[in-house]
Amino acid sequence: MDYSSNVTYLTLEGHVELQKYRYVYFIITFIVYLLIICCNIVVISVILKNKCLHEPMYIFIAALLCNTLVGTTALYPKLLSDFLSERQIISFEACTFQSFFIYTCVVSEFTLLSAMAYDRYVSICKPLQYSTLVKMSTVKRLLFFCWLLPLLGIGIGVVLTYQLKLCKFKLNRIYCNSNGLLKLTCEDTTLRNSFGLLVLTTAVFPPSIFIIFSYVKILRVCLRNSKDFRAKALQTCVPHLLIFVSVTVTACFEVINSKLEGNVPHIVSMIMSVEILVIPPLLNPVIYGLKLQEIRSIIMRMFWKGRTKLTF
Repeated sequence: MDYSSNVTYLTLEGHVELQKYRYVYFIITFIVYLLIICCNIVVISVILKNKCLHEPMYIFIAALLCNTLVGTTALYPKLLSDFLSERQIISFEACTFQSFFIYTCVVSEFTLLSAMAYDRYVSICKPLQYSTLVKMSTVKRLLFFCWLLPLLGIGIGVVLTYQLKLCKFKLNRIYCNSNGLLKLTCEDTTLRNSFGLLVLTTAVFPPSIFIIFSYVKILRVCLRNSKDFRAKALQTCVPHLLIFVSVTVTACFEVINSKLEGNVPHIVSMIMSVEILVIPPLLNPVIYGLKLQEIRSIIMRMFWKGRTKLTF
């Protein structure tokens, strides 16, 4: 659909009864986005401002939450704008960029969680070697590769998608994704599908397998040690495991949804498609803020300090 001679526009047709509930959708989405921003920024700022938290584990947490903010920023502003617009359209270029940022952040979440699993594995299973194996220089290199690999993999996939010629211009989604864009082309997408599968198997499965392997090892060490040791180890590991389970489940929903799209009720399909950009971004800061004692205690002190100032 061309609204100008040089720009190709796509229509986002995934909205359910938008004309009837547009303001309800807008208010709910705005509140969710505001909560995501506030909760994530609170935990990030606590980590950055307190030198006692300038350790690898907390740096990885801050990086994970920053990654979350980037991913949600690729979705929510456009979504809020669409709720108040008469036409839900997006240029093909903007659509590919949105798909790029969302997919990159989702894949980066797995690589970051694998880096966090490595940190916990060395800390608990090889404590005497921790200072040697997990230096700040090591943390910087891990963060670099955690973002570089998804950027390269998803970036090449987006370039391959962008080169395809479209023959349809209606996307049955409320945001852009690679699978949806591929369904709009009349060209052979075998190469693009094969590359997407390669990226999935190399960027998601190895980190996931490593995370599972690391926590199996951690569990074995915990079972062989004292009750106090187990309690302290699990206190730092449980939040990571909860986040990993949350991200994995919501990512599986998205994969299943992309395969079954058209065979399930549309409203169910839309709910499944946005879960990965709603549940993990809300759960991550809450879980880390509540489960990790160091972060929780600092947040509580900030809260009571602010409350005391308001009282006086």
